[in-house]
Amino acid sequence: AGRRADIPSGTASLLRLAPASAEAAPGFTLTDQDGRVLSLSGFRGRAVVLEFMDSRCTGICPLVSREFIDAYHDLGKAGGRVVFVAVNVNQRYNRVADVLAYSRAHQLSAMPGWHFFTGSGDALRAVWREYGIAVTASGPGGDLVHTATVYFIGPHGIERYTAAPPAEPVGSSTAYLPPGEISGWGKGIAQVALATLG
Repeated sequence: AGRRADIPSGTASLLRLAPASAEAAPGFTLTDQDGRVLSLSGFRGRAVVLEFMDSRCTGICPLVSREFIDAYHDLGKAGGRVVFVAVNVNQRYNRVADVLAYSRAHQLSAMPGWHFFTGSGDALRAVWREYGIAVTASGPGGDLVHTATVYFIGPHGIERYTAAPPAEPVGSSTAYLPPGEISGWGKGIAQVALATLG
């Protein structure tokens, strides 16, 4: 229920797509990888694909990054109407240099509409709370575990859909999405982003 007809059922199933609240997405103002202080409201008029990423992650986040790049290429000319946004979940590595290093390492900086936001621990935690993102550490200095929900926000700032990657097996450091599914996720994100524009 609530899914547009132009989103194929297979895409909805793969992304575990669900209609969002249809309310205004919680606003925030943070600093991106290029040191620009920007607000979510500044992206009005474009669709926003919002994810929460660990600036030091070597597991799920690089996979999501690959999906974003695939989606950007799949969007073609419509790519300029979609913004890909990540909010940092790592309070220990929350400098602009940390999110810039991640963006460069995973070729995200090549996307004109890419913003990896960070800020103080208090500012980041406030955004996590607003979006229901849980962040825990596996131990002192250990890997972070965090909610991996992807939010699709329409041009008027309204939450339209959420997607959820399959849960990563606990204790596993290997990719949990087969290559075919990674590719499918990229195409699916593009399809839902286009539907969100409408």
